Amino acid sequence: MSKRKQYSPEFKREAVELARRSGTSCRQIAQEIGVAPSLLNRWVREARAAEKPFPGTGNPRDEELARLKRELARVTKERDFLKDAAAYFARESSNGTR
Repeated sequence: MSKRKQYSPEFKREAVELARRSGTSCRQIAQEIGVAPSLLNRWVREARAAEKPFPGTGNPRDEELARLKRELARVTKERDFLKDAAAYFARESSNGTR
C-alpha cells in the first residue's frame, strides 16, 4: 500500500494563486507543477470556501520544489516566446532582402 503524496499548505496556496492570476487553464498549470488537474481544481474550490485555506505545517522541500517548478514554467514560456520572436524576425529580414 503506497502512501499518498502530501503537499504543504504553502505549495497549495501558491498553486491556487498561480491558477487565479495566470491566463492559462487549471489543467495546464496542474501539468506544469506536477499535480492532477482535479486536485488543483479542488484546492481552488477549497481556497474560495475557506478564510484561511490549507492550515498546517509544510515541508520546506515541497515549498522549494513548488518554487522551482514555477520558475521552470516561467522560463519555459519566456524561451518559447523568444524562439517565436526570433523566427518571426528571421522571416521578416529574409523577406526584406529580396
